[in-house]
Amino acid sequence: MAPPTQDPRHAAPGGSAATDVLFRRWQRRTLIASIVGYAGYYFVRKNLSLAMPAMEQDLGITKSDLGLFLTLHGLLYGLSKFANGFLGDRANARHFMVAGLLLSAVANVVFGFSSAVFLLGFVWVVNGWVQGMGFPPCARLMTHWFHPRELATKMSIWNTSHSIGAALVVVLCGYLVTFGWRWCFFGPALVASAIAAYLWFALRDTPSSVGLPEIRVATADGASHDAPPADFRRFVRQQVFANPYIWVLAFANFFVYTFRYGVLDWGPTLLTQWKGVSLQHAGWMVAAFEVAGIVGMLVTGWLTDRVFGGRGARMCLCAMALAGVCLLAFWKLHTGSTALSTLLLGGAGFFIYGPQALIGITAANLATKHAAGTAVGFTGLFGYLSTIVSGWGLGTLVQYHGWNVALAGLVGVAAVGTALFALAWRAKAHGYGTLS
Repeated sequence: MAPPTQDPRHAAPGGSAATDVLFRRWQRRTLIASIVGYAGYYFVRKNLSLAMPAMEQDLGITKSDLGLFLTLHGLLYGLSKFANGFLGDRANARHFMVAGLLLSAVANVVFGFSSAVFLLGFVWVVNGWVQGMGFPPCARLMTHWFHPRELATKMSIWNTSHSIGAALVVVLCGYLVTFGWRWCFFGPALVASAIAAYLWFALRDTPSSVGLPEIRVATADGASHDAPPADFRRFVRQQVFANPYIWVLAFANFFVYTFRYGVLDWGPTLLTQWKGVSLQHAGWMVAAFEVAGIVGMLVTGWLTDRVFGGRGARMCLCAMALAGVCLLAFWKLHTGSTALSTLLLGGAGFFIYGPQALIGITAANLATKHAAGTAVGFTGLFGYLSTIVSGWGLGTLVQYHGWNVALAGLVGVAAVGTALFALAWRAKAHGYGTLS
């Protein structure tokens, strides 16, 4: 019988049959717990969009002010995700993830009790920073528990956490807002706290932390996660900052996130003010964008592994172009049909969440598991710089020029993103030196 290391999908290289069974059980447990945990982060991050129309009326806040909240939150989130990428590569993933989620829940409670524009903005910016503690530990978990040859598929499954959390919170807040916009923050904070407690009991850091063998994959220079700090920094520079394809992916991520958050953050306001639907219906329509994104992530992850040989940039190019086509149709086919609008918005979600998931996966594979958190944090930093455009930029654009100009801008964003992915067409599937 061939040794387990001959099969890249085999859970515990070199282990006994009992060890392999236990390893696969922990893989499932880690995958499910990290999906639930990161969905919990979205409960206390993407709840603002449903509260914004009510906050405009109740507090007299302008769209530019609300857009500035989104921008500053996103910028601090991106910086935090980048900074915490370095920490996340060496910190205990369980402790890191739980601490960030609890701190975000506290920030939401404080936000819900506030009324002054300055205080609201300050608290939401703080929330952006602690939200950056969510993804790096997930990147660490996934790259330590799954072989790189199946990582695109498994991380696409994990990436459904974004859409699960965002879809559930917009539906929940669509009903909670009827009791007052402040409940859009109190309710999700309670949910996030319960999820943090679950994570504490469900998650563990790496296979070795539960007495299981690590997945052994050699890198181009034999780098080790336990290497001395100087060697680790050199490896990070080589695999991340000196890799031109990671830079291209980072710039492309700016446009992917501009498109995605332009729809997700402003969708409820656009649908109520431009389409004339109720907030409850708007919540379900934005949820359709997210649910379609779940399917899109799973399909594009599978296609990346099975058709494109793990080369995520190639799949991203196709998906980004089609997302732009769907949004163009949503904008131009303004027939008043809610069903058609929901279908086209869902199509945009189906395609945009492919690149949203695959950029992080591709960067993690190119950087290898030893620098995955840093690579994902770096590309994420560019992603959240996009909130300058998707937050304050779109808010100001709509306030002075209307929704048609804003939608035209988002279609243009999709076109630029597609062109950038074309530059990464020749990128390899991974940075591991001994893999074919």
